[in-house]
Amino acid sequence: MEISPAVADVRPTPWTGRFDGDGDEHRRWWQAVAPHTPSVAAGSGATGAGSRPAVVVGFRSDEGVRRNKGRIGAAAAPEAIRQALGPLAFHLDRDVFDAGDVVVEDGSLEAGQERAGRVISELLDAGKLTVLLGGGHETAFASYLGVAGSEAVASGKRLGVLNLDAHFDLRDEPVPSSGTPFLQMAHAEAAAGRELNYAVVGISEPNNTRTLFNTADRLGVKYLLDEDCSAEAVREFVARFLDTVDVLYLTIDLDVLPASVAPGVSAPAAYGVPLPIISAVCKQLAASGKLLHLDVAELNPEFDVDSRTAKVAARLVNTLLA
Repeated sequence: MEISPAVADVRPTPWTGRFDGDGDEHRRWWQAVAPHTPSVAAGSGATGAGSRPAVVVGFRSDEGVRRNKGRIGAAAAPEAIRQALGPLAFHLDRDVFDAGDVVVEDGSLEAGQERAGRVISELLDAGKLTVLLGGGHETAFASYLGVAGSEAVASGKRLGVLNLDAHFDLRDEPVPSSGTPFLQMAHAEAAAGRELNYAVVGISEPNNTRTLFNTADRLGVKYLLDEDCSAEAVREFVARFLDTVDVLYLTIDLDVLPASVAPGVSAPAAYGVPLPIISAVCKQLAASGKLLHLDVAELNPEFDVDSRTAKVAARLVNTLLA
């Protein structure tokens, strides 16, 4: 029996943006992005990291933030990021598709994460570079399910998870939330007979309890505090981590950035890592050839200022796909 391809809950809608002309020299994101279809997924994607077609998927969820007692509103983020990407000039040397959104409703977070994971796994196995637009940071476990379920990981390639974040998100809670995804990953990797290779750039010491630091130490998590994030220190930290992996899953929690740069998040940062350093990390990862999947999480449009945070998220996605 033929198995139907996994598809998002809501099909993509047309992107919009400024129109300067139809020629390639005028092209913007909204003109370049095409709707994704299962027939596209069935094609054999290019294997080179610089030429793989990219597929954007939205994860409309703030259930994890609600459970974590944060400021809800992140379910509106995928559309806000698309709106910020649409007008940007398109200089990418790859095709980009939009596969629509997975929607978490009625508190059914776990089911939504599983659906998103199936979509991501199929896209990865078809040779695509996948981009999941969250959503709260519960988005990360949806991403993990997709990456861990892909042929790349099943074939034995060494997976690394790099988190740009002010928080470890290693909470040990009875119910999964936006604060638990990386402990969930550690448990899932242990069940599969592997150890989670997890690193974090931007940890805020005052915003993580001693219990969280102890959990990170017990799991062998590598991390760099926000106050130690000089350009050279971050570059070397990321380079050492890349040496330990074959394929990389990158997750960006926008609260890694200073509140002045990213005000529209659940937990704005009092300190944060400067945007040029975060952008340099993205360039370093894109150039590594190891990027398998990425996501952006915690944008909350309700608390954004002049779409500032959405525009930063769009710029980082553009950098990672360039």
